[in-house]
Amino acid sequence: MSSITSTMPTPFAPPGLRRITVDEYERIIRARALNDPDRVELIDGYLVDKMGKSAEHGYATKKIIKALEALLPAGWAWRSEQPVRIPDYDEPEPDVTIVRGTDEDYEHRIPDPDDVGLLIEVSLTTLDHDRNEKLRAYARGGIPVYWTVNLVDRQIEVYTGPGPGSYGSRVDFKPGQAVPVVIDGQPLGQVAVDAILPSPPAEGNI
Repeated sequence: MSSITSTMPTPFAPPGLRRITVDEYERIIRARALNDPDRVELIDGYLVDKMGKSAEHGYATKKIIKALEALLPAGWAWRSEQPVRIPDYDEPEPDVTIVRGTDEDYEHRIPDPDDVGLLIEVSLTTLDHDRNEKLRAYARGGIPVYWTVNLVDRQIEVYTGPGPGSYGSRVDFKPGQAVPVVIDGQPLGQVAVDAILPSPPAEGNI
C-alpha cells in the first residue's frame, strides 16, 4: 500500500500539511528558518499564529503576575509568554507559567511539564483555542494545574487532574470569589477574581 485511503485519514492533518515534532521545531528556530518566530507556537505538531493582545489581556496578565509573585515561596519563579516543552508535538508559549527553580535554571533550556506547577492562559479572542487544543496539550503533558482567565464570561476556570485527553476537574470562580493558589500540592493562598479581571467597559464603549 503506497498511500493512505480516504477511509483512514491522518487525524488533524489537512492535505499537504505535516506534523513536526518539538525537536524539529527547535531545530527550525535555531536555524533561523522562520521569518518571525515570535508570532507562532507549536500546538499538536502544527505552527499556530499567536493572536495580538488587547489592552484587557495585557492588564489581566500583569495583575496575575503581581498577585502570584507575592505568594510564591522560595524555589519557584514566574515566566510570561515563554515556551514550555511538551514532547512530542507541543511547545506553547503560555501567558503565565510558574516553574520550579530560578530564572538561571532556564538560561540554556526550556522547562518541561515536570518543571511546571501552574500554567495560565488569558483568554479573550483565543477562548475556544485555550479551552480545546491548548487544554488538551496541557492535559496530555501532565501540567497539574491550568487556569483559563476567561475575559469573555468574566470568570477564572481552574482545571486539575490531567489525563490523556483532558482534565478530570473544572471549577469556575466568579467575581466576588477567590481562586486558591496550589503549587506542587501545597496551598499558598488565594487570589481574588476581582483583582485580576478588568472592570466591565463603560456603557457606550463596548
